[in-house]
Amino acid sequence: MKYAGIAGAAGMTGLAGCLGGGGDDGGNNGGGNKVEVQHWWTGGDGNAAITALFEGFEEKHDIKIKSNPVSGGAGQNLKNVIKKRVLNNKPPSTWQAWPGKNLQPYVEADKLEDIGDSVWSKNGMKGAYLKGPKQAAKPDGKFVTVPLNIHRLNNLFYNVDVVEKAGVDPKSISKPSDLVGAMKTVESETDAVGMAHQTKSGWSTLQLWAQVLLGEHGEQTYTAFTEGKVKANEQAVKNSLSIVKQYNKHFNGDAGSLDWQQANKKLINGKAAFIHQGDWAAGMYRAQDGFEFDKQWGMVPYPGTKGMYSLVMDSFPFPTNNPTEETTKKFLRYVGSVDAQERFNPKKGSIPPRTDVSKDKFGPFLSRQMDQFQNSKSQPPSIAHGLATSPETLTALDDAATSFNSSWNVNKTYNKFVQAFESN
Repeated sequence: MKYAGIAGAAGMTGLAGCLGGGGDDGGNNGGGNKVEVQHWWTGGDGNAAITALFEGFEEKHDIKIKSNPVSGGAGQNLKNVIKKRVLNNKPPSTWQAWPGKNLQPYVEADKLEDIGDSVWSKNGMKGAYLKGPKQAAKPDGKFVTVPLNIHRLNNLFYNVDVVEKAGVDPKSISKPSDLVGAMKTVESETDAVGMAHQTKSGWSTLQLWAQVLLGEHGEQTYTAFTEGKVKANEQAVKNSLSIVKQYNKHFNGDAGSLDWQQANKKLINGKAAFIHQGDWAAGMYRAQDGFEFDKQWGMVPYPGTKGMYSLVMDSFPFPTNNPTEETTKKFLRYVGSVDAQERFNPKKGSIPPRTDVSKDKFGPFLSRQMDQFQNSKSQPPSIAHGLATSPETLTALDDAATSFNSSWNVNKTYNKFVQAFESN
């Protein structure tokens, strides 16, 4: 189903048809002075980060947060709960959501409010956020959500010892296709594989392919793809798939049975030279004793993407029929503040979307990421994490990547990419 042209009551029908109806299935409708926040950060660094955020808000406003987390499904369980609650006009005060096109169905169903004046005009937010995060916060031209964090996607991590033994300089790799030669050198000079990767599920390969497209064929082509202009860029799309197919010869042999964390351990253990992941991968490095940034591991922007900062973000939207309207606005203003982003992001291993947050608490790697974000020429939104793709299109693209993992059939995957946009 296409979302274009759907508005008002028709948008609600479209949302119901695409997302499914059903019972409330999401806890009580928040009321009184408590702000009900639903999120999927139920463990690890995410739980520590959101707890710090809630504590900061409660200290500042003397307003209680009703935390109503939904775990599991890599966030999909929460998304299903939210869809049902919104359809039944019983939304929480706010919830964790990817911004950008991920929110388009809610915008076109008239289920999110314009908070440009009530939230974004406060705390110097409009001046402190760069163009990319601001655009993601207004998928249809009006501010409807507040980004809290940024994970970077165009990263190439490497094991320093392995690449030095191989005589490979990651900084000298100018484009994605050149990485193939570097991986061949690694495998001829060391016992490590060229690239750690997981093919158990499709998303890692989809995000890897997207960085190859961005680095090999440029941001204009990348943006055209996100706009559904797949056939007009057939050669670039197929060429990028072919490059990933070449990478596959240098993946770890057990890629099909691992998750990304297990693949990432191969880089830590010196069994792989490179890995592509979001910068959440660095959280594992920081937690590893004796594995220090710029000594045992390093990172360069994915070849061909220097000067870009590809965005993966979490945000908090403002729904219509808000059960705690004024207190929710206070919470969203806080989410957009320096204090909130300084509390949350060091614990999450992400950087603030605001450019005026001190680097003091972020450590050497995230501090460098903050510098590169602030100096970036552009901030392309992620394809694989919903910022640049509608939910249904993303599902179809992910299915195509899953199929690619098993067949490595370039033409078949290209056709599935075309269908992902034409059928949604």
